[in-house]
Amino acid sequence: MFREMARKKQQLSRDECIAVLKSVPRGVLSVIGDGGYPYGVPHDHYYCEEDGRLYFHSGPKGHKIDAIRACGKASYCVFDSGFRREGEWALNIKSVIVFGRIEIVEDREKIIEMTRRLCYSFTDDEEYIAREIERSGRRTFMFALVPEHMTGKLVNEA
Repeated sequence: MFREMARKKQQLSRDECIAVLKSVPRGVLSVIGDGGYPYGVPHDHYYCEEDGRLYFHSGPKGHKIDAIRACGKASYCVFDSGFRREGEWALNIKSVIVFGRIEIVEDREKIIEMTRRLCYSFTDDEEYIAREIERSGRRTFMFALVPEHMTGKLVNEA
């Protein structure tokens, strides 16, 4: 069902893919939008090692949520900031694409816990995190991308 990577020499291992998902806090979530058109939206995520899912928080309404409710298939793409090898101008970038199905998270305790973990990707300010969860935690909509296929590669942009 899922294609193999054409340039296998550039392929990242599963562990390398997970390392990128854990270290890069943002990517582009793509769903099947209105009229069958792809709809890609920049998004923050949290990769949960315990269950292998990617968690996202959101408002409860909008194009993305309508698309998720209509069809749970999605892909999520992230890429790191890259590095340069000594003496080279071109960046070497690791990218990961996760294909899977979206589940809406209903358990309020899990929503609060995953929201807290997601916040730690951006700040360790406990007071701020507690204040934000208190202020908007009850209204937070959360969903998880359950991976069915994941692929990553290291690309030299030269």
